[in-house]
Amino acid sequence: MNKTNSDTTSPLGTRYQPAWQTVLVVWVLAAACTATLAQDVPTLKKIRDTGKIVLGVRENSPPMAYDIGGGKYVGYHVELCERIVESLRTKLKMPITIDYMAVTSQNRIPLVTNGTVDLECAATTNNLARQAQVGFGLTTFVTEVRMAVRAQSNITSIQQLNGRFVAASTGTTAVQLLRRHERGANIDFKEVYGKDHTESFLLLESGRAEAFVLDDNLLAGLISGARRPEDFRIAGEVLSVEPIAVMFRKDDPEFKKAVDDEIRAQMKSGALDKLYARWFLQPIPPKGQNVNLAMSAGLKALIANPNDLPYESYLKK
Repeated sequence: MNKTNSDTTSPLGTRYQPAWQTVLVVWVLAAACTATLAQDVPTLKKIRDTGKIVLGVRENSPPMAYDIGGGKYVGYHVELCERIVESLRTKLKMPITIDYMAVTSQNRIPLVTNGTVDLECAATTNNLARQAQVGFGLTTFVTEVRMAVRAQSNITSIQQLNGRFVAASTGTTAVQLLRRHERGANIDFKEVYGKDHTESFLLLESGRAEAFVLDDNLLAGLISGARRPEDFRIAGEVLSVEPIAVMFRKDDPEFKKAVDDEIRAQMKSGALDKLYARWFLQPIPPKGQNVNLAMSAGLKALIANPNDLPYESYLKK
């Protein structure tokens, strides 16, 4: 009988797995069980039991969530989430440690659903497909999906993208939105992908793409942080209007209420308006650049009358 690398025969003729394989199997099963348990435990109980909360953040999505070096994460939604945690400290009457975990467009939902991340604090659109997997707080930003181009470019409309290279970030829906738009239906553009928003913007900056499609707030943040912000502008038709919200595990009503209560309090007191001004209308770290993006009429309306309606509610009827 031939021996293989995956098993061994003992002197008594019984097959057994080497010890390292047994340890590996036990470790994988333990990790799977831990993730399953984390999914099943309500978030507030998990926080009470562990004394900590894991915030999912982004490394390069200014001014919503980004890394300024040394493992320090900042931004509009990061600070909002930190305020939510402070309210949880008061509610639970205990200290709560914050662990920050960098997430991406591709892994953010799996990390929330498997219990690794408790509260995702970046720039995620609330839509019906995602609601089947995760929960969302009250809408705290309304974004318009548009495109960034070079300032000297003659591109002012989607129809001028025919035959051109268009950048998008992996894991976003920008290209699909562009193709679905009434003016983009018959446009033959060539898409190029960056692994994240910074790499996608570099495609535009280096001339490898002539347009970059993304949420306007993120485009404004990337432009303001460029070496020469004056070399770029936001242009073209609005491809989509989307509600942005913090994200957490689905079917956790106690945690959702705690999150929504604090967001609603921030809106009612005027604190959210000041938070918006801090990150969108004033110089922000690390370079002191100003995103200079005024609050939209849509967000003003939501602050006056908060809701958590999905993207589909914003579509033209």
